[in-house]
Amino acid sequence: MLHGGDIYRNKVNIDFSVNINPLGMPDAVRKALLGAVENCEQYPDIRGERLTESLAERMGVHKEHILLGNGASELFLAIVHTVNPGRIVIPVPSFYGYERAVMSFDGEVLFYEMKEEKGYTLDEGIMEYLTEETDLLFLANPNNPVGNLIDSVLLAQIAEECKKKHILIVLDECFLGFSGKEEQHTYKNKLTTYPNVIVVSAFTKIYAIPGVRLGYLFCGDKELRERIEKHLPEWNLSVFAQAAGIAACLEKDYVEESIQVVEAERKYLKEQLEQLGIKVYPSEADYLLIKTDLQLYDELLKKEILIRDCSNFRGLKRGYYRIAVKKHWENVVLIEAIREILERTSIFQRL
Repeated sequence: MLHGGDIYRNKVNIDFSVNINPLGMPDAVRKALLGAVENCEQYPDIRGERLTESLAERMGVHKEHILLGNGASELFLAIVHTVNPGRIVIPVPSFYGYERAVMSFDGEVLFYEMKEEKGYTLDEGIMEYLTEETDLLFLANPNNPVGNLIDSVLLAQIAEECKKKHILIVLDECFLGFSGKEEQHTYKNKLTTYPNVIVVSAFTKIYAIPGVRLGYLFCGDKELRERIEKHLPEWNLSVFAQAAGIAACLEKDYVEESIQVVEAERKYLKEQLEQLGIKVYPSEADYLLIKTDLQLYDELLKKEILIRDCSNFRGLKRGYYRIAVKKHWENVVLIEAIREILERTSIFQRL
């Protein structure tokens, strides 16, 4: 599997493979989805005006800079179709969706491999890839699957260099809301300064509604935004997605609580895993990248616990796994299961 969440082909009791808010869907969003059933006999608003206005108010971004999509993945593809880039740069390891978005094009894709000894953190080496021939750069802040943030000074240098060389940056901020540092790191407030930066995010993770499919982008270049819109299908947002998004935009207290819960549980998981001798990479997101010689994926699946095997991430290898931060009782179950695997492995090795 190139993504987590394959609960349809595995017997799973607890799914740690997808990075969804551990608090679950807000009650108001659930009610909005149920209420939207009454609107199924009519077409959804083709412009999504109410949702656009709600999102603009929630995020402090002018509505003319917003474009809605059927998940972030649809927007990645629409951007690539619009730009038709000749050369694309993608730091790895990173989300497979970027590579998938460009795989139907004949353009050259360059992968900048982030270094294990640097914790798979983006560094100054990326600057060498930002040449006059480069058209498009994908960045994730925080990174997926690592969870670390890009250094703010470095990101500013990248944005300036790309602006000078007319390189479009697609900046994925889908997990930034979990960090508690969104306002310090987001580029949604810099759209006019950097019209070459498109910020992409989604309701999927922070509001725990992956099945709804609802993403958005912020673009300071009006003409570019309009061109991207032409590559999206009509009525790409259902009445359910629009109703859920409008309700979600009012859930400020829920988001604040989510940040606190994720921070506390991420710390708990990190401490417990390190006590078990497992390497844990620093993260600001609702997931952790870990490294171990234990065959965790197969062994945990026997216990009906699903984690993300990261061996198929470009730039990683066997022994890397990503685990979501979930509710405390679920995290306890995971730690106890890993402890049992570790103890059983140790006994077997002594025999």
